[in-house]
Amino acid sequence: MEPETWRKGSDEGRRQDQLIVPDSSTTASSPDPIDPSLTKTASLASGPLENPTDPSHEPSPRPPGPLVGIRVVDLTTVVMGPMAVQILGDLGADVVKIEDSTGDLLRQLGGGPHRELSGMALNLLRNRRSAQLNLRDEDDQRVLWSLLEQADVVVTNLRPMSLERAGITYEAVAARNPRVVYCQAAGYDPQSPEANRPAYDDIIQAGAGVSDVLRRLNGEPGLFPTIMADKVCALMISNGVMAALFHRERCGVGQHVVLPMHDTVRWFLLAEHLSEAATVPPYGPPGYSRMLTQQRRPHKTLDGWIAVLPYSNQNWLDLFRAADRPELATDPMFMTVAARVTNADSVYRELGVMMRTRTTAEWMKILDDLNIPAGPVRTLEELIDELPISEHPVVGAYRHIPNPLQFSATPTSLHRYAPMLGEHSAEVRSEAAARATAAKKGT
Repeated sequence: MEPETWRKGSDEGRRQDQLIVPDSSTTASSPDPIDPSLTKTASLASGPLENPTDPSHEPSPRPPGPLVGIRVVDLTTVVMGPMAVQILGDLGADVVKIEDSTGDLLRQLGGGPHRELSGMALNLLRNRRSAQLNLRDEDDQRVLWSLLEQADVVVTNLRPMSLERAGITYEAVAARNPRVVYCQAAGYDPQSPEANRPAYDDIIQAGAGVSDVLRRLNGEPGLFPTIMADKVCALMISNGVMAALFHRERCGVGQHVVLPMHDTVRWFLLAEHLSEAATVPPYGPPGYSRMLTQQRRPHKTLDGWIAVLPYSNQNWLDLFRAADRPELATDPMFMTVAARVTNADSVYRELGVMMRTRTTAEWMKILDDLNIPAGPVRTLEELIDELPISEHPVVGAYRHIPNPLQFSATPTSLHRYAPMLGEHSAEVRSEAAARATAAKKGT
């Protein structure tokens, strides 16, 4: 167990280009070295995870997923990039994460059991190896290039100026590895004036409309209490990489995949909130009115809270009968979908009045029997208690968040625990040296 100062973690920002050119001030404040005895390799003795709810599961001896054989170089930090690469690793890719002397800030975000593995990092950094490289050192530069030349995929969230400075732009890598799928995630379009501006989730939520939607709802701008921008972009990164890999299988060539966070969250948000502003000139103001009422929320029951969403006309008629409110069946604001959306504030208020007449369990029985969508409000503690338990070789027992994808032939797996900082540096350097030797013999 680590000292309390490490358990609290840190939310202080760090330059996105730290990986390539670390500041001496940052390097000097790096954590104390870990006891070498703690960095033992995880046992891979048991078989693949057959039942994701089995609390005793261990990593599988090798990944059985659809991306087996795909080599990924991970040049990402914080949450967006590591989450995207976690998905690729869960699907079986062989991932090598490159870190500087201080390591990815994710290792400390949010607190956790170890100064190098926060609670977030235990899951987000799984299924990859960690190589600690000093990219000012010529030997380590050769190691990196050995990885890049052999990679199927490179994922980075370094800003354009950092990639240029390090000489690892898409053009440079593709010149030596034309089959590479090079995914460049950034806060803003690399071709825009904002290309080199630093960007984190809060900044993107504010700039891409999320804060304004919350202003329309609550009267002042706000932020969702989850790193929505990072996680939506992570999903899009993994989608983009896999689509480019599929194209390469068909055509034999790699390509440059660019994902601007700002544009991605704008795309995500305006799917519904473009609404009546979609036409030119606009038919009405932006914003999906059903989302913009404070009455859209879980409703209080006699003993708890419930979320309920009657959707079809029949759902509403059935609910009125069950709630002994038959008069509402002829109320114009309930009679059509359009009317219910227009009058969302009043509709949800009436729904709340109905829910207060019974217990949550009573309502769930009634609503399930009527096939009306509903569910009780559950706590984070309840959700966490459902998670399977794994045994990390350094930090011990922890809650594993399974990948939700279910494949009949190529399942996802936990085949590597989250590594300690630089745990696989020697292994990665040895592999690079072996490739260099083989290349010389070939010539």
